[in-house]
Amino acid sequence: MPVVVAIDNGSQSTKVLVVDETGRVRAQSRVGLRPYAVPAPGRSVHPDDDVWDSIVRACRVAMERFDGDPEEIVGVGLCTIRFCRALLRADGTLAEPLLSWMDERVARPHVPRPDVAHVVTSSGYVAHRLTGEYRDAAGNYQGLWPIDQRTWRWSDAPDATAATGMARSLLSDLVDPGAELGRVTAAAAALTGLPEGVPVFATSNDKAVEALGAGLASDEDVLLSFGTYIAAMTVADAPGAGAAHWVNFGARPGQYLAESTGIRRGMWTVSWLRDLLHPDSPEDDLYAFDRSLGAEADAVAPGCDGVAAVLDWLAPGEEPHRRGAFVGFSGAQGRGHLYRAVLEAIAFTMADHIEDMERERGVVAAGVIVTGGGAQSPLLVQIVADVLGRPVRRALVDDAAGIGAAICAAVGSGMHPDWNDAVSAMAGTGTPVRPGEHADTYRALRPWHRGIRSRVAEMSDWMVTARP
Repeated sequence: MPVVVAIDNGSQSTKVLVVDETGRVRAQSRVGLRPYAVPAPGRSVHPDDDVWDSIVRACRVAMERFDGDPEEIVGVGLCTIRFCRALLRADGTLAEPLLSWMDERVARPHVPRPDVAHVVTSSGYVAHRLTGEYRDAAGNYQGLWPIDQRTWRWSDAPDATAATGMARSLLSDLVDPGAELGRVTAAAAALTGLPEGVPVFATSNDKAVEALGAGLASDEDVLLSFGTYIAAMTVADAPGAGAAHWVNFGARPGQYLAESTGIRRGMWTVSWLRDLLHPDSPEDDLYAFDRSLGAEADAVAPGCDGVAAVLDWLAPGEEPHRRGAFVGFSGAQGRGHLYRAVLEAIAFTMADHIEDMERERGVVAAGVIVTGGGAQSPLLVQIVADVLGRPVRRALVDDAAGIGAAICAAVGSGMHPDWNDAVSAMAGTGTPVRPGEHADTYRALRPWHRGIRSRVAEMSDWMVTARP
């Protein structure tokens, strides 16, 4: 049976899946990324060559675990973190470590340097390492790039180069989702264990690929992606933007996704809190601690006895003074209250962002699909259903972006004849979780939490101006 390899490189780890035509995962691996390096204020990079190194290790492990014949592999789907920038020398090596989406330089024009011959996204860099080609996924060019949102190709506008600092000679050729980026070279095959000569197919940006793998197909649903960056998306008709949403490239050719404001360190904050509370002992079982912490949070009543979290652990670029906070302590609360307060803050904040986007677009989704690490928490899923007052469905496979990358490779390789056939066969969602007994309570708590967020933002501004 033919299979495809899906590479899903995220902010905290790289995951690799080997997937058959039905969406069944035949082998998988996950390799964590190192913490971001901060060489100077406002700069955030992946240290050394960490992204590529993690992809090499994850591919090798997945290939070792695959019990089939490597000849069965008909394609590789490549999905990487969006909003990154790679500065490459003429030989394709990094001129400096990969700029993360949190680096302030990715929102600024490129400053020409004599040692930089190519400016690409993270997927453009990895595609070059795999294939030797300078060809990249058009759908991963979000942010400050000279791209035409309607044509998915480089802009012909005379001021595009001046506005971005990127002459055409610095840029890769663009291809649509499902199109071939190149073929795995002998050097890349020796490092990764992937078969030499296997075609590598473009996907899009990681959030769009996640939406594809979760089966988001229309604006009747909104997808809530519980990742390092938490975002909410739905299908849109055309490029555009408003005060409460912007439009991203989708993971099918010509498709667009409307996206709400998000939480910049969303599930990262959950991990941060867990690590902060976890006893530092080598014999401790982290998964057992996760279960214990979840059980303690589940036993806490909605509203956490007055404790609330404000999730500005990483301030938005337009309001750099904002800070995260826990407020409302009385001495009666424990770690379960803190944990549940973060989950509630995610649900309250994203519910407001989703509804703001829906009001602006004039379209209200009937259902919610959840993906990412947070979707594995029954408590968080139930809180989201209660807060939004809508049924919530979880993607069937934990790594929806991996399944999305597999779908792109399945279409590109001809394993499936078209996008609808591939999505129908390989993606899906589980049984809906409906609003429960706490829905009315959460509806009443939403203005309370909204007011706390507003007042903490005011306090953050004051703290900066008043500090000597």
